[in-house]
Order: sequence, then C-alpha cells, then structure tokens
Amino acid sequence: QVQLEESGGGLVQAGGSLKLSCLISGATLTDLDVAWFRRSPGTEREFLAAIRWYGGHTSYADSVEGRFTISRDNAKRSAYLQMNNLTPEDTAVYYCATKVVYGRNYRLSDKGTQVTVSS
Repeated sequence: QVQLEESGGGLVQAGGSLKLSCLISGATLTDLDVAWFRRSPGTEREFLAAIRWYGGHTSYADSVEGRFTISRDNAKRSAYLQMNNLTPEDTAVYYCATKVVYGRNYRLSDKGTQVTVSS
C-alpha cells in the first residue's frame, strides 16, 4: 500500500515562498501520477498540480499556474511543490496524493501539512 508523508509546511508572510515535500513508499514510482491538493475550512478539496512520474508531464490548476511548480526526484522517492508569491488565500492544509497511471481517483494522504500565509 502506498504511504505518503508530507513536510515543509509552516507560516510565511504574503509574497513569500515554501517548498512542500512528499516522501512516497510502498509503490513502484513509475506506475504513479502524483498530485497536490489543498483544503481550507468550509471548502471542498482543490486540485493544484499533478505530475506523471514516468516522463514528468505536469498539469496545473489555473489558480496556481505560474506560481506553483510540481517536481519529483526519483533517488529521493519524493515529489515537491514549490510555492511562490503566496497570498493569504493560499492558507490551507496541503495534501499529497497518488493514483496509478490511467486510474480515475487520487488517494490523498491522511495527514497533510498546514500552510499559513499572513498578510
């Protein structure tokens, strides 16, 4: 079973940057698409970005394209979300998620990592 462990969240001022990490175990990485989602109180989960491990193709939500960058490191078995020019509206719990290539549904991690952007 795939296990995901996020890190890198925290408190940052508006205009600042954070880089989230997701350590992935229990899976063959090249079988996976990896994504980042976020959820803030009272809202539905929001898709942010995804990467196909094999080949590295990426996709982004309109709300973050140009500010956020998803990447992966095979040797470290980790995916990343570099977040720049953060605003208070980016405050949320951020979750790493995986699905098998051509699968339908992402499975989010259980824990997430809190990102708080102060104005």
